Amino acid sequence: MDLPTPTGPAAPDLRILESRVYRGGNIWSYDPSIHLVVDLGILEEYPTSALPGFTERLVELLPGLENHTCSTGVKGGFISRMQQGTWLGHVAEHVALQLQQEAGHDQRRGKTRMVKGRPGVYNIIYAYTNEEVGLAAGRLAVALVNDLVQAQEDFDFAEELERFLTRAERTAFGPSTGAILEEAVSRDIPFIRLNSGSLVQLGQGVHQQRIRATMTSKTGALAVDIASDKDMTTKLLASAGLPVPKQETVRSAEGAVAAARRIGFPVVLKPLDGNHGRGVCLNLMDDEAVREAFVIAEDQSRRGYVIVESFVTGRDYRCLIVGGKMQAIAERVPAHVVGDGTHTVRELVDLTNADPRRGVGHEKVLTKIKVDAAAEELVREQGFTLDDVPPVETMVKLALTGNMSTGGISIDRTFDAHPDNIEIAEEAARLIGLDVAGIDFIAPDIASPVREAGGAICEVNAAPGFRMHTHPTVGEPQYIAKPVVDLLFPPGAPSRVPIVAVTGTNGKTTTSRMIAHIMKGLGRQVGMTSTDGIVIDERLVVKSDASGPRSARMVLQNPRVDFAVMEVARGGILREGLGYDRNDVAVVTNVAPDHLGMRGIDTLEQLADVKAVVVEAVPRDGFAVLNADDPLVRRMRRRCSGSVVWFSLAEPGSKVRDLIDDHCRRGGRAVVLDRTDRGDMIVIRHGRRSMQLAWTHLLPATFGGTALFNVANAMAAAGAAFASGAGLHEIRQGLRTFTTSYYLSPGRMNQVNVHNVDVIVDYCHNAPGMRVLGEFLERYASMKSGQSDLGKISRIGMVATAGDRREADMIELGAVAAEHFDVVVVREDERLRGRERGFTADLVAQGVRSRMGEPGVRCRQVEIVLDETDAVRHVMARANPGDIVVLTVDQHAAVMSELEAMTKQAQPGSHTKDSVGDPDMDPEAMMEQAKEAGDSAARDLEPSS
Repeated sequence: MDLPTPTGPAAPDLRILESRVYRGGNIWSYDPSIHLVVDLGILEEYPTSALPGFTERLVELLPGLENHTCSTGVKGGFISRMQQGTWLGHVAEHVALQLQQEAGHDQRRGKTRMVKGRPGVYNIIYAYTNEEVGLAAGRLAVALVNDLVQAQEDFDFAEELERFLTRAERTAFGPSTGAILEEAVSRDIPFIRLNSGSLVQLGQGVHQQRIRATMTSKTGALAVDIASDKDMTTKLLASAGLPVPKQETVRSAEGAVAAARRIGFPVVLKPLDGNHGRGVCLNLMDDEAVREAFVIAEDQSRRGYVIVESFVTGRDYRCLIVGGKMQAIAERVPAHVVGDGTHTVRELVDLTNADPRRGVGHEKVLTKIKVDAAAEELVREQGFTLDDVPPVETMVKLALTGNMSTGGISIDRTFDAHPDNIEIAEEAARLIGLDVAGIDFIAPDIASPVREAGGAICEVNAAPGFRMHTHPTVGEPQYIAKPVVDLLFPPGAPSRVPIVAVTGTNGKTTTSRMIAHIMKGLGRQVGMTSTDGIVIDERLVVKSDASGPRSARMVLQNPRVDFAVMEVARGGILREGLGYDRNDVAVVTNVAPDHLGMRGIDTLEQLADVKAVVVEAVPRDGFAVLNADDPLVRRMRRRCSGSVVWFSLAEPGSKVRDLIDDHCRRGGRAVVLDRTDRGDMIVIRHGRRSMQLAWTHLLPATFGGTALFNVANAMAAAGAAFASGAGLHEIRQGLRTFTTSYYLSPGRMNQVNVHNVDVIVDYCHNAPGMRVLGEFLERYASMKSGQSDLGKISRIGMVATAGDRREADMIELGAVAAEHFDVVVVREDERLRGRERGFTADLVAQGVRSRMGEPGVRCRQVEIVLDETDAVRHVMARANPGDIVVLTVDQHAAVMSELEAMTKQAQPGSHTKDSVGDPDMDPEAMMEQAKEAGDSAARDLEPSS
C-alpha cells in the first residue's frame, strides 16, 4: 500500500471518544455489539506496515490472532493484512475480539469504518457475549495498541490480561446456568439476565420462566426449606422407609458427645442448614473429636443447630433427579493428590491447581484445592506433612467430603446404578417435593442395591450443581440441561410472545395504539411501549418517552403480557439497538426529514437505514408492513427475510398500485384504498382475494375520512393485525371503536369544543407532519363549511418545533404552516435544547414570512408568543365561533387545563399544580393524593390528648 507521509513521530494517540452497547439488532449488525468511536490522532499517518516490529510483537502476545481470517476468508488473513498495512483502529477491533476469545467468549464478527468527514476517527464495531467484558476488551485493546506503538511505563500487558480474565470469570455464568442457557438458546428460547449473578428469565411475557443456577420457577419454597433442614429431611425419608443414617440434632458440644454415644462411634457432625459440604466433619472416633468438630459445624449453621449422625462408610455418589426422573449419577472423590516420588504434597497441590479447568468457587468446571488447617491435619493423620514427598501412586487426601466446591473430582456412573438405587433416589426427590434435586448416597457400590449391600441417603440438596455431570473428570458428560428445559418448556410449549415493532417519522404512536386496541379486542393482554410511556393491558404503568430498548425489555419481563407492540424510535436504535432479538411483524409508516444532523444521521437515506433495522429483525415466517407510497420505505423490502404486506393510498392504475397488484398475484398481501361514489373503502388483499374492511369516513379517527394520515395509520394497523392472525371482524371492530380522544390517543388529534371554536390538539413538530396536518385541515374545513351557516371559517395555528432540529427544518416548518393557516402564532418549548430563548421561534416565523403573499398561501399574519400557556390564551382570544384552531403542543396537560378553564368544564388529561386534574392520569398527582390520604388515616389513629 502507499504509505502516507507522516507529519510527526508515531505516538500512543489512539483514544476512545465514545462507547455504546447495542443489546439487540442495530444499524451495524443483526447481533448485540459494542460500538467504539476512536480517534487515531497522529497514528492515522502510521499503518501497521510503517511500524517496525509491531505485527510480530502483537502476535507474540496474542498468538490466537493467527486464526483470524479477516476479509480474506482464510486463516492468517488478518496477519497478512497487518503485514501489508492496515490502520490501527482495525487492529484494535481484532484485538478486542481475541481478548474475548481468551476469556472463553467465542466472538468472531466485527467491522471498522471511518467516520465520514472526520479523518482519523473510526467506528469500531464488534460482537460480545457479556457487555462488561466486551467493553473491558475494547479498553484493553486500545491500551495494548498504544503500548506497542510506544512502551508505557504504567502498562504491563501480562498483569492487565490477568486482571481482565479474572473479571471475565467473575461476571460469567457458572457451569450449571451456562448449560441451561446453552440448551435454551439451541431451542430458540430467548433469555434476559436479571442481575449480575445467575438470576435469568427464560422466555418472554406470559410464557416466562426463571432460573437461579439450577433453582427454577417450579421449585417450591417449602421443598427448599425442607431440604435445607437436614433433620426434617432425614425424618421424612425415614418415615417412607428409605435408607438413612441414625441422627440427632443438638445445640451444644456436650449434647453432641451424648448423641454420639447413643448413636455409636464413628459419627459425622454437620450443620443443620449448611450446604456445599461446609462444616461437615467425618469419621469422628471419640468424645474429644466430637467436641472439636462441633465448633466447626456450629460456625457454618445459620440457626446454631448441629446434626450428629452415624458414619456410613462407602463411596460418595450424587444422583441428579429432574422432574422425578434420574438423569445422571456421579461418584465424587474428595480433593487429593497422588504421589510421584519427586514432589512434595504442597508442590503436588500447586501442580493440580495449575490445571486450567480449576478456578475459584464455581467459576470453572473444577475448583482449586484449598490448603487450610483442616487439610494440614488430615495430611498429618495419613502420616505426611505438606513438605513430605509421598511415594509413587500414593493418594494423599486433603478433604474428607467429595464436594466439587472443596476441590473434589467426579467420575460419571450414570449407567452403572442398580435400578433399586435409582428408584430410592427418585422417591426421595418426590418426597421432599423438589423438581431438581441432588440426592447424596454413601454406599459401597452404586451398582449394588443399598438395602442389601449397605449404605444410606445422607443428604437431599436443592439447587444441585451440574458441573460434576456436565464436565466429569472421568467418563462421558451427561447433557442434563435438556430435561431441565423440558421441565420449564415442554416440547411444543411457546416461549415467545408475538412482537409488533412500529417505526416511522410520523404516525408510529397512533399506529401502535391502533394495533394494541385491535388486539385487546381479541382478549390479548397487550404490552405497549410508546413516546407516552409503557402501557400494560391499557394501563399506563410508566409515564415517559418509552420508545427505546430498555422499555421494550420491561414489557417482555412483564408476566401478564401475551402480545407486545413496540414503538421504536430512531434515538433508541442509535443508542442501544433493539431491546430484543427479533420482531414477528415490523411496520414502517414513512421516512421524512426529522432529527437530521443528529448522531451522524445527516440524510434521509441514512435515516431510512436506521428505520430499516426493525425490518431486518423480521424472521422468515414474519411480516414487514411497508408504506408503498414512500420510495425509501419501498426499498426496505430487499432487507426483509419474511413476507411483505404493502399498504397504500394510491389510486388504481398508478405505478404503486401496479406494484401491489403484481405482488398480490404472486400470493402476497396488501391493504389498499378503493374509492367509490359512496366513500373510500379500505380493502385487505391476500393473493387473488379482496376483503372489504371498512369505509374510512365511518372510522372515528379519520374525522369523516378527511384525516388521510390517520387513514394510512389505520391501514398499517390493519395490515399488522392481519399478519398477526386477527380476523376481519376483530380488525374492523377495533378500528371502528378507536378514537383520537385523549384516553386512547393522547396528544394526537384530540378535539375540544371551546365556545363553538373547533380546537384540535396535536404533538405535530416537524414539516412533514405539518404538511399532512395541513392537508387534513383543508379537507376538514371544506367539509365543515358545507355544514355550517356561520360564514367564513378562519384557521389559526399555534406552531413550534424542538430546538435540536436543523435551522433549515425550523424554517421549513414555518413555510408549510403558512400555506394552511390564516394566522400563525409561534411559540417555543420549555426545554430549549441548547438554543437561546427566542432563536427557534424567530426561525419558524422567518419561514412563515418567506411565504406570505405568495399565490395559494393563506397566512396574512404571524406573531411570536414564546410561553406555551400565553400562546394558547392569545390564539383563543383571536378565535371566533366556527373557527378552527390547531394547537401543536409540548406540555399537553397544561394546555388541556387552560382549555378547561375557558370552558368551565373538565377536560381529559388536564393537570396543573393549582387545580384538580383528570383522575388516574397523572402519577404525581396520584402519589400526592395517596400521601394525603395516608397521613389523614394516620392522624385518625393517633390517641386524642
